[in-house]
Amino acid sequence: MANQDFTSAFLVDQTPDEAFEAINNVRGWWSEMVEGDTHQLNDEFVYRYKQLHYSKQKLIEVSAGRKVVWLVTDSSLSFVKNKSEWTGTRVSFEISEKDGKTQVLFTHLGLNPGQECFKDCSGGWTFYLKSLYKLITTGKGEPDVTYP
Repeated sequence: MANQDFTSAFLVDQTPDEAFEAINNVRGWWSEMVEGDTHQLNDEFVYRYKQLHYSKQKLIEVSAGRKVVWLVTDSSLSFVKNKSEWTGTRVSFEISEKDGKTQVLFTHLGLNPGQECFKDCSGGWTFYLKSLYKLITTGKGEPDVTYP
């Protein structure tokens, strides 16, 4: 399945609203250096990691306690040939109740094994999703930490 988008899911004991608030607290789990707003429909923010990664996201769907979707409107990845590989992709967080818990389903639509950055980018997302999990469950994430 060469076109399988990167997806990851986890369960927490916190409410869907608590998970939603943590997802929108991008500075609390991805990077404290995020520039811009990250909470409401049409908000835009920029993420940078050293000289390796730049991306600009726009919130295109925001449904309290249920879903957040970002559209990557611009990107530059210095470690791949196609520097704008993320541009036009979407990052989705779907929140639902499952077996008495809250499930967060993360999908980066357009990030798939056919892309040069897939291994590094999926590894990065895996690290930052652990940070998001910690933010939801303990109130403290681990933004701005280099993943292995």
